[in-house]
Amino acid sequence: MIPARNPDHLVARELTFRDWFTLGGYLINEEDEGKLRTAHGNFCAAWGIKYPLHSYDMRAQRKKFAWLGKLNEHEFSKFMTDLASMLVSFPILGHACVIDRPGYNARYREKHGRQVWQLCQTAFSVVVERAAKHALKNGRKLRVYAEEGDKSADTKIREYYASLRSDGMPFDGTTMAKYAPLGKKELKDVLYELDFKAKSSPMAQVADLYTYPIARGGYDEAYGPFAQLRANKKLIDDHLKPEEIPHLGIKYSCFELVQKQKKNKKSRG
Repeated sequence: MIPARNPDHLVARELTFRDWFTLGGYLINEEDEGKLRTAHGNFCAAWGIKYPLHSYDMRAQRKKFAWLGKLNEHEFSKFMTDLASMLVSFPILGHACVIDRPGYNARYREKHGRQVWQLCQTAFSVVVERAAKHALKNGRKLRVYAEEGDKSADTKIREYYASLRSDGMPFDGTTMAKYAPLGKKELKDVLYELDFKAKSSPMAQVADLYTYPIARGGYDEAYGPFAQLRANKKLIDDHLKPEEIPHLGIKYSCFELVQKQKKNKKSRG
């Protein structure tokens, strides 16, 4: 699960389909970690990549991935096909909490003010609690890995984790009731450990490569990488009953403005 270093920033002047805060990654059984590392290593070796797979740099074809912009159409298509094949080969389930910033500000800014870490704590608590439910459902404990950030970001993540184990979910019990949240005793029992992974870790890189499509998919379900994950049943939602998704699945929070914009766009034809 990947914590962002800057969980609050200035909102774009106009509502767009790309203004979100996300904390997410994937669920994997401990015994399957080797399979992920092997597939990641094979892909990197095949393309001569000896540095981390950074999702943003790959999409923007910048820095160490500037060479992607120099490939011909056939070579670039081969790279993207190989990348997609690697991502759907992993024995993992993508999971996340995606918060639309304009929607969040419209709903909570007047109430909470400009609290820099509010988004981060909300997303962390939601996705970890849902992952904990998945672990309990499968008779397992949950070890949480977060990508290393700066010192203040890592300290906050440790605080959120400790709070979940000692106090439970940091939300109003009445409004949370419909999501059937785990109690603090259950959370303390299932949350086994928190640790951090450097950006050089294949596990952290894969989380990065899963988190962006999940976030983007909340705005555009036809977005290619998201659609590929869905088609290959690589997201937690693909393995849940419809009635389970609201309290176990990927959380798209504060999307009212997005839905309104989609509706207005559709009505205009």
